[in-house]
Amino acid sequence: MGIANIPIFPGGRTRRILLIGDINGVFLDATAIRRLPCEIQTNMLDAIETAAKNNFAAIAVVMSGMSAKLASVLKTLRETNCEAKIILLAQMYEEPAAMQMVSAAFNGATLADDYLICPIQTNRFYESIMTAGGRNETGLGDAVTVDAAKERVKQLEKLATEDELTGLKNRRYIWEFSRQIIEHAGSENGRVTLLIFDIDNFKHYNDVYGHSAGDEVLKQAAVLMRRCCRGHDVVGRIGGDEFAVVFWDDPRRGPLKEEAERRSAMADHPKEAIFIAKRFRKELGKAELHLLGPEGKGVLTISGGLASFPRDGATIGEVFEQADKALLEAKRSGKNKIYLVGSPQGDIAEVE
Repeated sequence: MGIANIPIFPGGRTRRILLIGDINGVFLDATAIRRLPCEIQTNMLDAIETAAKNNFAAIAVVMSGMSAKLASVLKTLRETNCEAKIILLAQMYEEPAAMQMVSAAFNGATLADDYLICPIQTNRFYESIMTAGGRNETGLGDAVTVDAAKERVKQLEKLATEDELTGLKNRRYIWEFSRQIIEHAGSENGRVTLLIFDIDNFKHYNDVYGHSAGDEVLKQAAVLMRRCCRGHDVVGRIGGDEFAVVFWDDPRRGPLKEEAERRSAMADHPKEAIFIAKRFRKELGKAELHLLGPEGKGVLTISGGLASFPRDGATIGEVFEQADKALLEAKRSGKNKIYLVGSPQGDIAEVE
């Protein structure tokens, strides 16, 4: 649906959206949002008063900057405009918190009906908001039509962000998520660690057992990596047999204040990331190769590199570059290793 095709309801009344918060970073083209039937409120008290006095079809809340007060804000909005559906606008790293709010109950309803991941294409914003939450607010037809449209949007978003073979996030998602979380960590004195790894001698599996067997190796590695990681860490396949994992502070816990204050650019690599990388390498080494058939022999091994923000780089490009360098060093040193950037010990097997 284009900007010029906003549905009009009986009596010529357009269903409006109340947009709450700082929209910078929410839209790919923030100036175009003002051509949509949206009222924008950046001040929370003004937003709540506006919600109480007007009949909005939906209320879209920008999560960034809300932090601990988000739940109380959503409760107030439910009380002041209970007919409107509430949609959260979340950055990628805020998705775990958004999922929590969508499942949390208040007075017989959830705190939020759904969430959208930012940045959003402005010309798709209206339709996305109106079909989010599974409620028909667009005037597009019956519920089946709306559900079908919503499912098509979800499938397109999935194709744009997920690797088809493994189900992991793809390179585009990993890069954008890493960029967002590093920007967030910079303002919160947080820390982000990137692991890049590939499967040693992967070409051998393809040459000897065929590409279908090679695909199974990749899928098995993906399953094991997700099993070893924490729920909020992001695992992706960034090309061929190369994978990436983004380790970051638990968004539901956050770094303790005193811990964050004593961190510096030269702080040690997070022990959690090192522990998970070691555990994954161990689990992969124990993986059975029955999927390669009766002739399958040997074990799967990986080589990888770990780099952290802000210790090893100030931008996503610098952190990726340093992790790549550590990966190459691991390869040159005999494979089946994961190297740390700037660590005299080198291989994580030596780091406790």
